[in-house]
Amino acid sequence: MTVAELNTLPIAEARLAFERCCGCTGWVDQMVTRRPFADQAQLLAFARDAWDALPPEDWRDAFAHHPRIGDRASLEGRSAASADLAAREQAGATSASRATLEALAEGNRAYQERFGYIFIVFASGRSADEMLAILRNRLGNQPEAELALAAAEQWKIMRLRLERLLDETS
Repeated sequence: MTVAELNTLPIAEARLAFERCCGCTGWVDQMVTRRPFADQAQLLAFARDAWDALPPEDWRDAFAHHPRIGDRASLEGRSAASADLAAREQAGATSASRATLEALAEGNRAYQERFGYIFIVFASGRSADEMLAILRNRLGNQPEAELALAAAEQWKIMRLRLERLLDETS
């Protein structure tokens, strides 16, 4: 879809389009009400500024809309559109060994216990072993630093999804 088409969508449809990019209600509300955007660059700049200005509880809200890395069952619990996007982004985990998937599951549990939300990483183009190494490394972060890092990773995911949204044909 083009930016012009996104600008003219009815509010309910625009909400759905932005929700595919990020499940955070506060961010989606801002994106819907900010329309019209002049072009993709303005849309991406506003999206980033809106994301960065959100309070930490809204970041955590966004994280909660993601499946756990390497957890196929958690993918199945998502809407069809977001499950498809997440599955494509986490494709590197589909060929992972059973041992790697079990280590990811254990790492995800430890991460959530330590930080209170699921592990967020920009998974596109990464193997399960790479994501596991990143997860293990980030477990040593201080909570405040990790939240900022998770928010930065969430932004990378959102940007990719926004770009894909604007590349879709009508």
